[in-house]
Amino acid sequence: MRFGIDLGGTKTEIVALAPGGVERWRKRVATVRNYDGTVKSLAELVREGETQVGAGTVGIAIPGCETPQGLIKNANSTWLIGNPLRRDLEAVLGRPVRLANDANCFALSEASDGAAAGASVVFGVIAGTGVGGGVVVHGKVLEGAHGVCGEWGHIPLPSPSPHEVAHAPDCYCGKRGCMESWCSGPALQAEFKRVTGRAASTEEIAGSDDIEERAAMDRLTDRLARGLATVTNILNPDVIVLGGGLSNIARLYTDLPPLVEKYAFTLGAPPKIVKNKHGDSSGVRGAAWLWPE
Repeated sequence: MRFGIDLGGTKTEIVALAPGGVERWRKRVATVRNYDGTVKSLAELVREGETQVGAGTVGIAIPGCETPQGLIKNANSTWLIGNPLRRDLEAVLGRPVRLANDANCFALSEASDGAAAGASVVFGVIAGTGVGGGVVVHGKVLEGAHGVCGEWGHIPLPSPSPHEVAHAPDCYCGKRGCMESWCSGPALQAEFKRVTGRAASTEEIAGSDDIEERAAMDRLTDRLARGLATVTNILNPDVIVLGGGLSNIARLYTDLPPLVEKYAFTLGAPPKIVKNKHGDSSGVRGAAWLWPE
């Protein structure tokens, strides 16, 4: 049995996967928003799962990453930052625990038994409230020396126009003009309001055939394509899997591939860009897949 836990800012979910990725048990609870309480809650979920389906390995998707020293950084669940979560949980449970960024777990889930199953190199894209990504090569997550492999949301928008340079939005990371500040759902809404003077949700903008809405979507798609072309030049993934709220926009799957080919370096064919298979369950399933069969 493999247990996967998705540790979110407001909810924590656990799933137990049997061989072949068959789900045997699942539970969701509210996240305890302090460090000691988080460790205790995670241990209790694992122990409860073992009473239901038997002993197993433990993998956790976290909203951040682990430093080489084993401390959590870059987490929007700020009470985790600076703490040795993996070591503390291993001490409580008495066994090894594996951690990975939630975007990495999304990519691993889709590469293991999802929309990119069987592909050698997979780039998983999270595009919704924020923009993140994860890289899986031959079934293994790449984290890199500092734990930030795949974080394309914080590369600058490639080849910005003079207008984009002048209007580059501030990013929460302290820089300006990051992919996340241009291509997240809130960024799309903010730019639409700046350009048109009207407020609209991401769904309203994406679902309308009005001129201003179509123009906003054209700008978003072009910016996404420039960013993905940069990633493609470096990784040349077999499959790019889209996740997050923007992955529900159908036109992205027809409009993005030829644009990425246009901006990338002589691909010779459009890249394969697909929608995720497991949706909101990809994070928790990917955490379980941190321990391969």
